[in-house]
Amino acid sequence: MDTENGTRWLSEEEQRAWRAHLDVSRLLMHQLERDLQPFGLTNNDYEILVNLSESEDHRMRMSDLATATLQSKSRLSHQITRMENAGLVRRENCESDRRGLYAVLTEHGWDTMRQVAPHHVASVREHFIDLLGEADLKALYASLAPVAQHLRSLRGRA
Repeated sequence: MDTENGTRWLSEEEQRAWRAHLDVSRLLMHQLERDLQPFGLTNNDYEILVNLSESEDHRMRMSDLATATLQSKSRLSHQITRMENAGLVRRENCESDRRGLYAVLTEHGWDTMRQVAPHHVASVREHFIDLLGEADLKALYASLAPVAQHLRSLRGRA
């Protein structure tokens, strides 16, 4: 419904879909976080471990890791400090750029990742994947991929 000021309000169907998305996003992330708690990890910790475990030599420049995890450099720095104190990661200087730093997955971090990943995947399956049929998953991906692409392009990461 359009108003005189040009606002395109959400239709009932659009609002229902939007609110369902918000509910699922919040509730799912909350549940996944709860399922990581027995391992002493947060969703942010796990996301960093995943990024580092999938990177060459299990290392990433801090600036690239901040971009990949949608965190400010300052927030990531605090997060990495907590993870360093837990022995999961360490910082290393960048030889080619004296101002640059790497976050590097430690052996303990890699062991933790290998221990936690099966539990995390089981949680994702239980609370998301296995609740949807194959056709639903394909439709969901087809629906969400353009939104993700649009949002990445706004950040210069298309």
